Amino acid sequence: MAVKQLIEGSVEIAAPPEKVWALVSDLRRMSEWSPQVLKQIVLGRSVKHGTRTFNINGQGKLRWPTTAKVVEFEPNKKLAFKIVENRSVWTYELEPTAAGTLLTESRTIPNGTTKFSDVSVDKGLGGAETFEASLSVGISTTLERIKAAAEAA
Repeated sequence: MAVKQLIEGSVEIAAPPEKVWALVSDLRRMSEWSPQVLKQIVLGRSVKHGTRTFNINGQGKLRWPTTAKVVEFEPNKKLAFKIVENRSVWTYELEPTAAGTLLTESRTIPNGTTKFSDVSVDKGLGGAETFEASLSVGISTTLERIKAAAEAA
C-alpha cells in the first residue's frame, strides 16, 4: 500500500501563540477540534513530553481505539504525538506572525505504517487514498475549529 508521508494544512489565526497553544496543547479537547477524534483521554495530570493518551476515533459508523505518546512538547511552538498502532506522528506547529499565529497541523509516517494498520485502512476505511483524503479534510476542519475558538474569546 502506498502511504503518503505527509498530509498538512495551515491557518492564520488572529490570536497570539500563547492563546492558540492553550487550545492545541489541551489534548482533552481534541474531540472539539478533530472530526475523527471522538474522545482523547490524557493519562496523567498534565500534557508534557512523554504523556500518553487513549483515544477513540471514528469515521461514519466505524469506531477504533488508538494510543499515543507525546514525542515533542515545546510550549507555544510545537506539540507532536505518535500513534502507537500505526506509527503516524501528528504535529502542531505555531509561528508568530504580524496578525497573530500561523498554525500548521501535519501527519507524517516517518517509518511506514504497521501491517495491522495497512489491512485496517484497506478493509475498513476504503483504502489509503480515500482515508488520506479524509485526513486532509479533517486537518482543514480541525484548523478552522481551533481558529474559531481562539478568535472568539
